[in-house]
Amino acid sequence: MVAIRASLATLFLAACASAQQLSSTLTQIKDFGPNPRNVTMYIYVPKNITTNAPIMVVPHWCHGTAKDAFNGRPYASLGDQYGFISIYPDSPNKADQCWDVSSNASLTHNGGGDALSIVNMVRWTIEKYGADKDRVFVTGTSSGAMMTNVLLGSYPDVFAAGSAWAGVAFGCFAGNGYDVWSDACATGKIIKNGTEWAAMVKNAFPGYTGFRPKMQVLHGTADTVLYPQNLMEEIKEWTSVFGYSETPEETTKDTPLKGWTRYSYGPKFEAYEAAGVTHDIPNQADLVMDWFDLKCKATMSRMCYSRASG
Repeated sequence: MVAIRASLATLFLAACASAQQLSSTLTQIKDFGPNPRNVTMYIYVPKNITTNAPIMVVPHWCHGTAKDAFNGRPYASLGDQYGFISIYPDSPNKADQCWDVSSNASLTHNGGGDALSIVNMVRWTIEKYGADKDRVFVTGTSSGAMMTNVLLGSYPDVFAAGSAWAGVAFGCFAGNGYDVWSDACATGKIIKNGTEWAAMVKNAFPGYTGFRPKMQVLHGTADTVLYPQNLMEEIKEWTSVFGYSETPEETTKDTPLKGWTRYSYGPKFEAYEAAGVTHDIPNQADLVMDWFDLKCKATMSRMCYSRASG
């Protein structure tokens, strides 16, 4: 546990300190509706935002903050360029700033926990700015990646896609509390088959048979904080949720960087294995943007990826 606290305290900040030239400012929203866990909401709305804008949610890492995620990622400036709103939640777990990815509340649709607080930020933004309810995305690293898995599992009716960097499978950290550390999960000792993992996702929203958001996962093979076995468990989980084979349809070496391997399992799931990379995965915002199709400008012959088109 000490290792993750030390690693995540400075995760990416030295390398990715933001020098963004922005049209607007990061703003705190104090009343966005029901907030069962007192999660703090920050939002970045480009100055010339139009109606029907997409939304990107960016949960931070342990020992990080919403402002760290805002400054350490280029999504605000990319929002200026491509016309989307970004939301930066701030964890109420002040001891370590990790997300609640363990409680039954967060792991249950509309059950409460940090997850519902974040979803209510999205709902508020859709209503306030006329944002596109079919183009809501979430991406995070480490604890933020865990929350990405949780949000896609518990709220498939809200999100269009997720991108999880160095996280763990939905339900892997399940425990009795809002900030439970699972050493067994972190060190790759929780092993399940795809059917078992998929049951955890499906039990989060019993009876749901609608759209499932697509998922992208990334992990380094030298990760000693959240062990690489967690990538294998995510692969088993999401391929089973989507009904895909655990054998990839396509394997591409050295993409987007030398030593990285992309595994494509179908149109809704892909995984990246980064050889020799530690828990501090190099920022690849373009990879996320392309997966979410956020550079898209809709035309008569080209629909942008959304819940409606995907």
